[in-house]
Amino acid sequence: MPTLLSHPAVPLAIGLALGARRIPAPLLAAGVVASLVPDLDVVAWRFDVGHSSFWWHRGATHSLGFAVALAALAAAVAGRLRAPPRVAFLFVAAATASHGLLDMLTTGGSGIALLWPLSDERFFFPIRVIEVSPIRFDRFIDAAPRVLGSELRWVWLPALAASLTLAVLRRIGRA
Repeated sequence: MPTLLSHPAVPLAIGLALGARRIPAPLLAAGVVASLVPDLDVVAWRFDVGHSSFWWHRGATHSLGFAVALAALAAAVAGRLRAPPRVAFLFVAAATASHGLLDMLTTGGSGIALLWPLSDERFFFPIRVIEVSPIRFDRFIDAAPRVLGSELRWVWLPALAASLTLAVLRRIGRA
């Protein structure tokens, strides 16, 4: 998986590209949190949950179905997020779904149960370029330069480039 530092790159990039009028700060914060929530499934390791269970890491919480459910919750509280329900739904759905999609680009771990609950099959993209991050802190310390360099190259720089390009095009369109 990418580190918890890189999953927020997608909602932050979308927020920057669309601007604060479309993605107000409370909604942006909700999107950042939503991009991290799928990894709460690591608590399954503390229980007797088998690797084949949909509750195991990269299972149900990494699915598009979970992204839709979390997005529906965001739409229900859209007023608190200072956004229309449709915008809250779409933004939180994209932020949550991006977590599993980024994990599908990693070089290790189990695949993503992207289509759960319709299927328990786990998927990776054919091209896997993001160095997988060790979950244990002691293993991460040794791998940090390699992992963070990979995330900079494959997550942050493309997200920033796309975001800035879209932000400039949005401003040109207003001129």
